[in-house]
Amino acid sequence: QVQLVESGGGLVQPGGSLRLSCAASGSILSIAAMGWYRQAPGKQRELVATASIGTSTNYADSVKGRFTISRDNTKNTVYLQMNSLKPEDTAVYYCNARATTWSSWGQGTQVTVSS
Repeated sequence: QVQLVESGGGLVQPGGSLRLSCAASGSILSIAAMGWYRQAPGKQRELVATASIGTSTNYADSVKGRFTISRDNTKNTVYLQMNSLKPEDTAVYYCNARATTWSSWGQGTQVTVSS
């Protein structure tokens, strides 16, 4: 499996931007896809965006056109650029990496969108 360390969360006003980063270490060659999920208070964890080992990406309808996921394979890092943030984007954001036989999660980073 891999170890994932997230960074970049914080407090931002509505309409603002944040970039989350997730650095992977360990069995990185076996990673098939990496992605971001989020969990708001009282709600289930939900998919935000994923990026496969190739160029395929997938986004939740609620973030399409506002969020962009990208990978830097030289740094074993996945990013989530979040623009036009809304209060409903407030949640703990988790990085995920998965292979054919395992799935790993980061510790989570808080994103709060509030004026």
